[in-house]
Amino acid sequence: MNGMPIDLASVNWVYVGVLAVFVFVASLLGALLTFQSRTWGAVLSALLFIVIFVFWSYYPHNLPLPIRLTTEQAAEAEPAGMPVPAAPEKPRSPITDITPPKNPVTDVTPGPSNQ
Repeated sequence: MNGMPIDLASVNWVYVGVLAVFVFVASLLGALLTFQSRTWGAVLSALLFIVIFVFWSYYPHNLPLPIRLTTEQAAEAEPAGMPVPAAPEKPRSPITDITPPKNPVTDVTPGPSNQ
C-alpha cells in the first residue's frame, strides 16, 4: 500500500462529500421520476447532477462550503506573507513626441520688414 499514487491527505474531503451528496440526490430523483427504468433513470440522474453542480459552482449563494476545487488549491499553494510580484513594466518608446513637424513650404513666417 506504500506505492499509492494519490496523496489522501491532500484531498479536499468536504468537496468530495458535497459532490457525493449531489450524486445521491440526482440518482434518487432520477430513479423516482422514471419509475424504475434504468436507462432513463441514468440519463435523468446525469442531467440532474449537471444542473445541481452548475448551480452550486456558479450561482453566488455565499455559503462557506467549497464551490471550486481549483480556487482552493491555488489559494493554498501561495505561501502566506509573500508579496505578489508586480506586472513587468512595458519598455518605453524612444519616440515621445508624435506631433508631425511643420512643413517649411506651407508654414511661412514673416521675415523682418524692410520698410
